[in-house]
Amino acid sequence: MTIFIIIVTSLISIVAFGNRELFEKLQLNPYKVYHKKEWYRLISHGFLHADWVHLIINMIVLLSFGSAVENIFKQLAANGIIKSPVLVFVLLYFISMIAATLTTVVKQKDNAWYNSVGASGAVSAIIFTSIFFQPLARLYLFAVIPIPGIVFGVLYLGYSHYMSKKGGDNINHDAHFIGAVVGFIFPLFIDPSLIHVFLNQLFNF
Repeated sequence: MTIFIIIVTSLISIVAFGNRELFEKLQLNPYKVYHKKEWYRLISHGFLHADWVHLIINMIVLLSFGSAVENIFKQLAANGIIKSPVLVFVLLYFISMIAATLTTVVKQKDNAWYNSVGASGAVSAIIFTSIFFQPLARLYLFAVIPIPGIVFGVLYLGYSHYMSKKGGDNINHDAHFIGAVVGFIFPLFIDPSLIHVFLNQLFNF
């Protein structure tokens, strides 16, 4: 499923790079979502990216963590905790994508000029689901400094919150923050007892 999402997202993003009308039709515009009821934008924006760098970074991260999360869900299915790893992965990806936009829609619903694109909210969720199940696994800060996933997660949330308050860089940090939170708590909606997996991984060195 990770590969499928990457292929579809990449194709739509690349086509939209050269088609401004399509880009504007699919991007998240809170004003049009709220006032014109164009609810599809809550999902369609996740298949667009601002440029090649934005697309490549998101898809590389999604490939790495998405594959890991799919394997985790397969293990949960083997243990009888879930029935369909693919369905659960799809729910995680798109629920987090929608949830990550809600704060933005509320904040910017009367700003006709505000637009946002990218799968970052959903990708953040995938990263944090991985952190939930493997909180001590090494992640790389700035792609070079190895730190435990849980430490990376705390730093990521702190940075996203700070930059959301600061603003001015044309990045939707609210989406990053909310997507991450949704991804972290998502396993508890599957089965609240999974909290023991997180705690055991965290404290059993």
